[in-house]
Amino acid sequence: MKKDSRAQITRKESWREYFLLSLESPAIAQNAQPGQFLMVRASVDTHPLLRRPFSIFSAEGKSVEIFFQKVGLGTRLLSEKQEGDTIDIIGPLGRGFTVKKEIRGKHSALIGGGRGIAPLYFLSQKLKAHGGTARVFYGGKSVEDLPVRERFEKSGTTLSCTTEDGSFGTRGQITEAFEAELNNGFTVSRIYACGPELMLKKIAEIAAALNVPAELSLESVMGCGFGACWGCVKRIRKGQEPGWHKICEEGPVLKAEDIIWELGNND
Repeated sequence: MKKDSRAQITRKESWREYFLLSLESPAIAQNAQPGQFLMVRASVDTHPLLRRPFSIFSAEGKSVEIFFQKVGLGTRLLSEKQEGDTIDIIGPLGRGFTVKKEIRGKHSALIGGGRGIAPLYFLSQKLKAHGGTARVFYGGKSVEDLPVRERFEKSGTTLSCTTEDGSFGTRGQITEAFEAELNNGFTVSRIYACGPELMLKKIAEIAAALNVPAELSLESVMGCGFGACWGCVKRIRKGQEPGWHKICEEGPVLKAEDIIWELGNND
């Protein structure tokens, strides 16, 4: 974990409510792994006091990127930053996705809902570097919720898109498209996903039915990002024992079978 109080914004891209910032921060970029996150101070003032967590969209050379949607005060302030500005960041933090040498020659499904696509670009590139192949399933309410699809396409990643209103790709939810492809003979050896909790719960059910390992990145409100505040606890299993654990330390990426879903009837 490194603190960089002067990470410079070298590139800014925006699509209505969505933003992608490239930050020059060599020490953080060189140590980042897919699924990890940064804690970002949105303002030099004391309000808002707490940093905001952002998944690492990519890391290469001296640069690390974050992708986010403007949804509140912190993200609004961050969205107003311009190229050349500096921001205060801490990272990389948390446990990321598992990418081992055994992935060579194996096919993975990466499933992202809305801004949950954020950690999956970095992951897709890491899988490719290890000799694996990946198909990305990217879903949103409308075409406006799929702003970084071209980034995946330009990298040569196979991409399937859905929108709930039918404005782009297949009409419906991303889990429905994924299930339809499975029913048509699509096979995977591993599943990775990030997005709304209902979506992740469904992916966990699909993975269990297929007996395919799945890793899910949980979205959570975090106060510190490194375990001091106990602000991001969730019930998960360690071994056979369920308990309350800090997502910033145990996650944000967890094995699907270890997560206790409060939205359903599990445990």
